[in-house]
Amino acid sequence: MMQRRTLLRHAVASVAGLPLAAIALEAPAGPVVLTISGRVRSPNRGPSAEFDMAMLERLPQQSFSTHTPWYAQPRKFTGPLLREVLAAAGAEGTTLRARALNDYWVDLPFDDAQRHDPILARLLDDKPMAVRDKGPLFVIYPFDSRPELRGAVYYSRSAWQLRKIDVL
Repeated sequence: MMQRRTLLRHAVASVAGLPLAAIALEAPAGPVVLTISGRVRSPNRGPSAEFDMAMLERLPQQSFSTHTPWYAQPRKFTGPLLREVLAAAGAEGTTLRARALNDYWVDLPFDDAQRHDPILARLLDDKPMAVRDKGPLFVIYPFDSRPELRGAVYYSRSAWQLRKIDVL
């Protein structure tokens, strides 16, 4: 039922020529794993957009393998593009403040989501990411796709154990 509503929402937005964010975001049915707050136009709980894992799974999924500073070998990451998650929330801003479970935070430019195709990884090597493996969500850039992404600036913008994004 929930998947049918999501598909219907996509179809209505497409036929009407509206951005996906112009259609109301469904409420999470399971435990909330991500909250997007701040400048969001499609909130589903108070002023925020909340997502459970099933909502993130229903967005188009991307996968890539990449070398990282945190693993000895290249690893495969899978999840929705960060820009798709932001669009679902109707997010508009200049900065994204990514907050982790331990309250660590990092700012990344909003336009990184468009320019560099980072994903909100929910799978590591095709398996759900445990907290001890930097999960359940990890903003990760495709470091091996372009030389400019292989460096401290973009490594520092990757936020693991993500729980919240403040759109500034």
